[in-house]
Amino acid sequence: MSKEIKQNKKSESFLSDAKNRSRLYTGIFIVAAVIFFIVNNMNGNSEQGPYPPNYNKTPTKMLNLSDYKGKVVILDFWATWCPPCRKGIPDLIEIKKELKNSDFEIIGISLDAFTRGGSTKDDVVPFIKEKGINYPIVMGDPGIAQKYGGIRSIPTSFVIDKEGYIVSYYQGLVPKQRFLDDIKKANSKDYKPNKQYVAPDFSLPIAK
Repeated sequence: MSKEIKQNKKSESFLSDAKNRSRLYTGIFIVAAVIFFIVNNMNGNSEQGPYPPNYNKTPTKMLNLSDYKGKVVILDFWATWCPPCRKGIPDLIEIKKELKNSDFEIIGISLDAFTRGGSTKDDVVPFIKEKGINYPIVMGDPGIAQKYGGIRSIPTSFVIDKEGYIVSYYQGLVPKQRFLDDIKKANSKDYKPNKQYVAPDFSLPIAK
């Protein structure tokens, strides 16, 4: 019997065994997978695959205080669970309406995400819609509270001039007219800022 025939018989005997065939096919599959991986990544560019269902592709929008330079700003630290905060919001809505065409803005900083264990975090957006809040609301964190002296009670508010200096600071509910007087003061020709008190900049996610 020739050497070639003997080798063919050995091959047939090897392939006739089910375990041997399984090992052979598994080995072929692994080699093919490795080759495919190498070829697919030779260009050095990783392409983003398809998004899973309901995946939010839109990045979170951030609000930066520095973007409002050139405007007088009221910063209002508040939370949905705070009765005085809720009582003062209609006045802020009215101020925004009255001064909508001027260099002015209100920024509400919600502390719901970390006060009371964050239990009211999900109430913020429904509250905005329910009350018709017409100015931006951002989600605050302990860092921003510390930057502004450690917010110990709410509402706490700051009026900031066009250059970013603090005009006034309040703890508790503030009458609407007092805010209007501060805004008028910051816009007056005789106004001179106290440059010792600079409003710390921040970048916080907009509630949506």
